[in-house]
Amino acid sequence: MLGAGFVGETMQAHAQSATTGASGLPIPRFVSLKSDRVNVRKGPSRDHDVVWTYIHAGLPVEIIQEFENWRHIRDWQGQKGWVFHSLLSSRRTALVTPWDESLKTPVRAKANSSAPIVAELETNVLASINACEDGWCRVHGDAFDGWVDQTRLFGVYPDETLD
Repeated sequence: MLGAGFVGETMQAHAQSATTGASGLPIPRFVSLKSDRVNVRKGPSRDHDVVWTYIHAGLPVEIIQEFENWRHIRDWQGQKGWVFHSLLSSRRTALVTPWDESLKTPVRAKANSSAPIVAELETNVLASINACEDGWCRVHGDAFDGWVDQTRLFGVYPDETLD
């Protein structure tokens, strides 16, 4: 499992080194998997071996490099590999506290730590992100809709604003 140090390093690196990739979009950035079957390769071409395959659409990954139509990604476990760009979506999603299986994450009615709790999420719950502001993200899933502390999500940078 991913250690909390990795998450901090990723977030700190983003704050210090955001650039623009060949696509014209910022690097690093978060995206999600578009398909239930996404092959991850050792390098940026179909000539490179598949090192693993994701089997769940919607999982968040971080694009850390671009080469032509290929994206070098990093997942919540720190694993890196290359994915063809059309297998990724700009739809923003997040995994809830994948770095600590013992945590439950409160979902609040408002973006405030004293707001009523409307749900509690287990580790690795996949959520769609509606918006983020002032350190809170509005998330939803099959059985929840509300606000979560942004630091408890893999798929969004600290203090990143989304609307």
